[in-house]
Order: sequence, then C-alpha cells, then structure tokens
Amino acid sequence: MATTSRRSRPWLVILGLFFVLGVLFGIMAGTKTWAPKLGLDLQGGMTITLTATNAEVTPESLALAVSIIQQRVDGMGVGEASVTTMGDRNIIVSAPNVTRDDLVELVGATAQLEFRPVLQTTFAAGATEPETAVDPLPRPEEGQGTLLPVDEVLAYQATDEDLQAFQDYECGDPHVDVLDRAQVVCDTDGLQKYLLGPVAVQGRNVTDAMAGIPQGDLAWAVSLTFDGEGTDRFGDVTRALVTKAEPTNMFAIVLDGKVRSAARVEAAITNGQAQITGQFTPAEAQSLANVLKFGALPLDFEPSQVESVSPTLGAEQLRVGLIAGLLGILVVGVYALFYYRGLGLVVLSSLIVAGVTTYVLMTLLGTAVGFTLSLASIAGTIVGVAVTADSFIIYFERIRDEIREGRSLRAAIESGWKKARGTILIANSVSILSAIVLYVLAVGGVQGFAFALGLTTFINLVLVFCFTKPLVSLLGRTKFFGEGHPLSGLSADKMGVSRERLLGRRVRRKEA
Repeated sequence: MATTSRRSRPWLVILGLFFVLGVLFGIMAGTKTWAPKLGLDLQGGMTITLTATNAEVTPESLALAVSIIQQRVDGMGVGEASVTTMGDRNIIVSAPNVTRDDLVELVGATAQLEFRPVLQTTFAAGATEPETAVDPLPRPEEGQGTLLPVDEVLAYQATDEDLQAFQDYECGDPHVDVLDRAQVVCDTDGLQKYLLGPVAVQGRNVTDAMAGIPQGDLAWAVSLTFDGEGTDRFGDVTRALVTKAEPTNMFAIVLDGKVRSAARVEAAITNGQAQITGQFTPAEAQSLANVLKFGALPLDFEPSQVESVSPTLGAEQLRVGLIAGLLGILVVGVYALFYYRGLGLVVLSSLIVAGVTTYVLMTLLGTAVGFTLSLASIAGTIVGVAVTADSFIIYFERIRDEIREGRSLRAAIESGWKKARGTILIANSVSILSAIVLYVLAVGGVQGFAFALGLTTFINLVLVFCFTKPLVSLLGRTKFFGEGHPLSGLSADKMGVSRERLLGRRVRRKEA
C-alpha cells in the first residue's frame, strides 16, 4: 500500500524538493550571501615564503612544520590552501580569501600556552602596546627552567626582585619566560598588569581545543581539554586556589606572553576542561583554537617574501572553461532531444535543477566551512554532472527494455525504475567513495577537485530519486507521454511494439 501511495503522489516529492531549495535560498537571503567564495586562482589571495632562521634545519623538522602549517590553514575550511617546501629551509604557503596580516599571523603563531597562578595585579591605565611588526616571526624560548611540582608552585612567594620587576614593567616591554620563576605580563589590551607565579600547567598538556559559544553565554570562547597529567595538575591547582583570598585565588591563561584570560577559581576543576575567554571574534577564536590544537612550530621562521596573487590568469581560464562547459552541455542537450525527444526535456530540466542546487550549496558551504570555488573544483563539478547523464540513460533505456518485453508504458515507468535504481545507486556511490578517498589522501587543488566531485555526485543522486523519477511518473500520466506521442520518445514505432501493447489495452480487457 505504501508503494501505491508513492506512485500516486510523485508531485509531493517534487514539492518537498523545491521546499528544501526554498529554505536554502532563505538562508542565503538571511546571510546575504549570493555567490560562492572564489579560490586563489580565481579571486586571488596571498602567498608567503617562510625561511627557517635556525642554524640547523633537518628534513624531519621541516616536514613537521609543513604538516602543522597545513593543518592550521586547513582548519580555516576547505580553502584550496597549499603548503609546500622549496629547497632545504623554505616553506611556501598559498591561501585564498585571506589578508597578508591574517596569513602571517596564522602560519607564524607559536601557541606557547601556560597556566600560572596570579600573585598580584594592577591597572596599567594609559599604557599602550606598540604595534607589532609582522616580520620576523619570533618564537619565544621554551623550556627555560624546570617545571615545578604543584605544591612548590602554590608555595611560591614573590621575591624583592619579582616585585621590583612588577613595578618597573610597562606593557609592551619584552617578557621573560622561565618555567620555575615569576613572570610579569599584561593582558592583550595593555590595560592590566599581572605578576604571575611559576608555570602550573603547560600547553603541551592540551589535547584538544575547540572554538564556540558556551551554553548560557553570548561571547565566543576557546574550550581546552587536558591530558591525564594536565588534568591532575590543573585539578590540584584549582583545588588549592579556591581557598585563597583575592587576587591569589585567580589563575591566568598566558598565550605567547600575554594574558588571554584571568579567572577567579570558585570551585575545583577536576574534569580536565578549561576555557579561554576574552572578547574574541568568531575568526579569532577559531584561529586560536587551530593554533592550540595543532601545536607550535618546531623551527623559527621569517617571511622572506609575501605577495598577492593576481586572479587575472585564472579568470581567463575560467572564462574559457565555462564556454567549453556550456558548449558541452548544449551538445548533450541537443543529443538528448534528438535521441530521446520529449524525454530530453526531462534531462534538461534535471540538469538545470542540479545546477541551481549545486550553486546554492557551494555558496552556503563557502560561509559554513570555507569552501572555495577554484578551477580544480569546477572540473570536479563537471565530472559529477557527467555521472548524472549516465543515470538518465540507465533509467530511460530500462523503461524501453520493459516496454519491449511486453509491459505497458505506465507499468514500464515503475518497473524500469525498480530495476534501474540499484545500478544508479551503486554507480554514484562508487564515485562518491572515490571522491572521499581522494579528498582524504590529497591536498590543495586535488582536494578541492575531490570535494566538488563528491558533492556534485551526491546532489545528482538525490535529484534522480527526488526529481527525475517523480517527473517521469507525472509525465507518464499525460496524454502526450502516456499515449506514446511520436515526439515523446516513447512511441510504439520507436519501441518496436504495437500501440495496443504500449497502452496495455489487451491487459485491461482481460482483467475486465
């Protein structure tokens, strides 16, 4: 009974599809996003050449730096970013849709994270930090001193030298980072000055970092997860600080010599979870989470060359490629109309709906996950559309085979679909699986090709089930298609059967 219901109401499936498209267009209108993001070769972007300044640069350390930088830029989304080596101490990073400062900060950030108890704090009103130059990219020394046991960290008393340094320090001065000594630093705005105790927990104990808006809050924050050692040390520290008076009941989260967050401990935190707050924008929170999650660079780098990439050449290639693609679709359309006649209109309408759906999803994915449209992804889209044409041919030819085997036209539409859908599903699934494997194993432009191929193939698979087949069922009920008009592509002469067999009249008389 359920099958009969679906057959009798194919228009409901089509209406449901257009309702979903309407919702997606509504999201585009709500976000005021009407065009997909363009890749480096189409819109332009930045290319930065990083040169290692260390006296000794091993291939292993350079490969590790490439891996970390690649993970950082990939954390920005599916952005066609590429990270490659050149020579024995250079790394070239290319990324679309980013500014010079954003790219330099992303690849050069060190992510030296420390948790220190607060000894004293005071306002540094009027103090301003000088603008930091983007070159070179300093990496603070790590590992000076010894990480103290938690009880020694908590028992630490500021020395006269520490207090004098705290009094003399001005925001913007170089900071001294020693694990087992006090440290004087300011917050990111340069308005609050802190005297901090020795390091209680190190950034290396952070196993995961995630940006988001905590439940019940309105501001972005970065959530951290500690490993076993970090969980134990952080739990011991917070358990002790909760009993102290202000400001010694506070701990500071210090990132690269600046206090990102300083919080009062109101309860022991023993679950290995912490948060960094501090009026982040969504982009700042995500960038910080990426840097913390993927670690610090093993080498010191300076940007030896930073340049903008012009989209002129890619735009010309895009123009030529679009012309070729449109000509190809035109040839397919003409052939479909010539060979399938009226059914060719189904092919053309399905391709149009597929094109609109693909455009909408690529536009929204550009905002959601940073997907960028490049020449490689356009090629993947065209290949995915070609797979769609195969699905139409499989279905239409199966309908014809069913008619030649003695079924009426309307019965052949349903029985042909039952026999064709398995083949269509398997063929498209293989293409999607291939795209997933290619995406996982590849980087850069090849990854963009794979993503576009998988996305387009998935969209076309959905549309074959939710648009093409219901549309054919509806057309089979019309006089033009249902009675085998010579221009419908399903005429009795073209099928090589009698008109009575095509219309199933003998079957109906027998049943009567």
